[in-house]
Amino acid sequence: MSVKKVGVSKLIDKLWLRLSLSLIISFVLVLSVSNVHKITKVKKDASFQEFTTHLDECIPVLMKDYNIPGVSIALIQKGETIWAKAYGYANLEQGRKMTADTYCRVESISKSVTAWAVMKLVEQRKIDLDQPVKQYIKNWEFPESQFSEEKVTVRQLLANTSGMPLGDIFERYSPKDEIPSLKESLTKQAVLIQEPGVSFLYSNTGYNLLELLIEEVTGREFAEYITEEVLLPMGMDNSSFTWSEELKPAVPIGYNSKGNPIPVYIYPEKASGGLFASVEDIAAFVGAGMTNYFHSEQRVLTPENINKLYSPMVENPGIYGLVFDSYGLGYYIETLANGKKSVANGGQGGGVMSYFQAVPETGDGIVILTNSQRSWPFFAYILDKWAAWSGFESVGMSKIIWVQNALWLLIGLFWFSMLRQVWGIGQGLISGKRRFLPLWKDFGLLRLVQSGLSVILAAGLLWCISQDYLFISSVFPIAAGWLGISLFIFALILLLLAWFPYDGPKLLS
Repeated sequence: MSVKKVGVSKLIDKLWLRLSLSLIISFVLVLSVSNVHKITKVKKDASFQEFTTHLDECIPVLMKDYNIPGVSIALIQKGETIWAKAYGYANLEQGRKMTADTYCRVESISKSVTAWAVMKLVEQRKIDLDQPVKQYIKNWEFPESQFSEEKVTVRQLLANTSGMPLGDIFERYSPKDEIPSLKESLTKQAVLIQEPGVSFLYSNTGYNLLELLIEEVTGREFAEYITEEVLLPMGMDNSSFTWSEELKPAVPIGYNSKGNPIPVYIYPEKASGGLFASVEDIAAFVGAGMTNYFHSEQRVLTPENINKLYSPMVENPGIYGLVFDSYGLGYYIETLANGKKSVANGGQGGGVMSYFQAVPETGDGIVILTNSQRSWPFFAYILDKWAAWSGFESVGMSKIIWVQNALWLLIGLFWFSMLRQVWGIGQGLISGKRRFLPLWKDFGLLRLVQSGLSVILAAGLLWCISQDYLFISSVFPIAAGWLGISLFIFALILLLLAWFPYDGPKLLS
């Protein structure tokens, strides 16, 4: 190759490098500008008015960024709800607004409420946490498994260490459908899949067994018992474990990770995820658990028994250990940077998500309810702001922001690498050093691997697109989409490399 051609080639490479860097820098700048409201925090000595004004400014921006139709949020200080507000829509198609008293499906927050109902029976000496649950359930038999149900205790069910499976999270019914009974559902799902007491295994089924236990011990319907013994004493008048068309304001329509509407549904069971409640009522529930700010008029449990719910039972709660330090009885637990204990719980279902976090010692808490499965980053940003304002620096859920930023960086580097490959392929096609030779025998194994990997990636992406729910799309709804696009382009590049091989000397001879 002549000196002139070498010089031109180097010039082209420099131009490519500058173009690629310019594109990536522009990409980062665009992200930074769009993230101004996300990353800006209010100082911990800011006034209540300054903080809520900041929320009023950033929440609509975040909702737009993540395509979240409706949000309701409440703040708690010294065990009292000091602010509750709703944004957006409970039903986009009808234009129905979300309100702070709207009945929302709160999913697994139901478990924390159920834990109070179980502890109430303990306080009344009707059950013992460390006795086998089978001792209290007389009118139903465990389905057969390779493990002994005799070892399953009440405490294990509360702590998610019973060995019970997650359960069928997609078994949802229209309120107008014929629905299986609780016992029918448990007979199908309550099959032990590991030795009781060995390790943490998140289980809806375990909590639904507690529902049956409550009914057997009290002789009352679960919804009736928990309403009279837990919800009403706490002042949770806009809460119900029983679906009814009379719930007003009406339950929001949910929206899945693709933004498609999901009509209101119910489960055959109630204890693990069947509660409908307003954000104000969940805030009242969270406030009632602030043991340093105990309200006698809301007394359901003694402070001693409330603290038992907050006592770590499992030090490594599976994948949730990435955010929390341990799991108690119906609550996730983490130790904040200032050394104080924080408790939390949340849930997600068909098109809805919920979360609360509290610091019982200081009486601070926050509740967030949305009707979108794209809400994890939204939760993380709001919780990060709340923690900074409350003087906690940050909370475990903030890690979602760090991982999301790392994912964006990875996508940027991926695009840098792909632009280099595309540039090289383009140069080869223009110069004639690459041409369409899919059956060329040289480097056959490498090209076969490239083609195979391209097909596998494309098939995997098609499968992902066809799914109603993907964990990564829920946690990183925007970044996951860009990652999918990046992988699709990478699959095309692999195919081009395999079918348009580089063979300069032979093609130029």
